[in-house]
Amino acid sequence: MRIKIAMIAAGVGMLIAGIPASAHHSFAGTYLEDAPPVKVEGTLKEFLLRNPHSFVIVADDKLKDDKGEPVRWSIEWGAAGQLAQQGVGNGSLKVGDHVIVSGSPGRNANDHRLRLRSIDRPSDGFHYPQNGQSFN
Repeated sequence: MRIKIAMIAAGVGMLIAGIPASAHHSFAGTYLEDAPPVKVEGTLKEFLLRNPHSFVIVADDKLKDDKGEPVRWSIEWGAAGQLAQQGVGNGSLKVGDHVIVSGSPGRNANDHRLRLRSIDRPSDGFHYPQNGQSFN
């Protein structure tokens, strides 16, 4: 009987080990999801389309650091695959674009981080999200 239980336990263990583990951090641990959104207007410095999260880096036109340089905001967006399904790809945004971003502020204001809720490029009317798309 002991051998049978040990074999069953070993079999269950092997099955569990074969299931890929998926882990994901909570956005609430990094961003203040229930806080009023923060709006940043400035020049796009980088667009990093990647997994698990994409980023846009925006130099704020109005906020300067202690050296008089525009403050750079690190703005977290969705995964590359998710954004591709929503029509956002490598050519959607270009360095130098003037953008307006709205998002959930980071827990530490000095980090200048946002979780993207919307992004607009006034020059041609580009807007995300469109038609009920999710910003997650």
